[in-house]
Amino acid sequence: MGRVTERRKVIRIRDGAVSTRPDTLVAEEPLEIRLNGKPLAITMRTPGDDFALAAGFLVSEGVLGSADELQNIVYCAGATVDGSNSYNVVDVRTAPGVVLPDITLERNVYTTSSCGLCGKASLDAVRTTARWTIDDTPPVRLEPELLASLPDRLRAAQRVFDRTGGLHAAALFSPEGELLDVREDVGRHNAVDKLVGRALQSGSLPLSRTVLLVSGRASFELAQKAVMAGIPVLAAVSAPSSLAVDLAAEAGLTLVGFLRGPSMNVYAGEHRIALRAAAAQG
Repeated sequence: MGRVTERRKVIRIRDGAVSTRPDTLVAEEPLEIRLNGKPLAITMRTPGDDFALAAGFLVSEGVLGSADELQNIVYCAGATVDGSNSYNVVDVRTAPGVVLPDITLERNVYTTSSCGLCGKASLDAVRTTARWTIDDTPPVRLEPELLASLPDRLRAAQRVFDRTGGLHAAALFSPEGELLDVREDVGRHNAVDKLVGRALQSGSLPLSRTVLLVSGRASFELAQKAVMAGIPVLAAVSAPSSLAVDLAAEAGLTLVGFLRGPSMNVYAGEHRIALRAAAAQG
């Protein structure tokens, strides 16, 4: 589906000169995720990788943990005036025997491209029990110089951002700095779900020897998604929230924020960062 970007007319003002021209914008559309036919969540996302997004969302919700628990994912007929498929509704079918959550009005969630997840009944409902502990034995060990190089590699891989300037991104790297996968979306949480969903579909969970890098800030929700996927290191180019730091410390997640050039802040899990080498160089 060629709906990742759309063209709109814009009035451009530059140094007092006014002109009219077409502009390329990132697409944003709702996606309803159904679980075995029952509505579960609606997220505002950039179309593309919808099946992976749905699968990754269900990993973060603790519903799925391996490829054999997923039977299939299909598009359902969307609500349009002419009755055609909008490709904005997906139904995830789980394999027989998979324990499902209690889907109630309090459980149903709505996620936006800005704040992420909203509408859960309480903080306890947000704290989902992980399938795995973060088990990177021996621990992933990262040089600060390697971490500092990752944002530029992520930026170089953002193809749609170059055309629109309006997308977040999430990427998985190996401990040696190899780019394993990258996804873009109007929402950071969606980009992470797309990465995790692709890993689920390929049988790669848990992602116990990877580094997750996200554009923007590191919210509690993103930290939880990392923990639920077994990712040992989460790095962000902006600030983490206090609750994200608390969860990282509790779960054994390494959390790095303000990763900009050679500078960064390590908020939790410092045992995975080669701090003594960095101090010696300083």
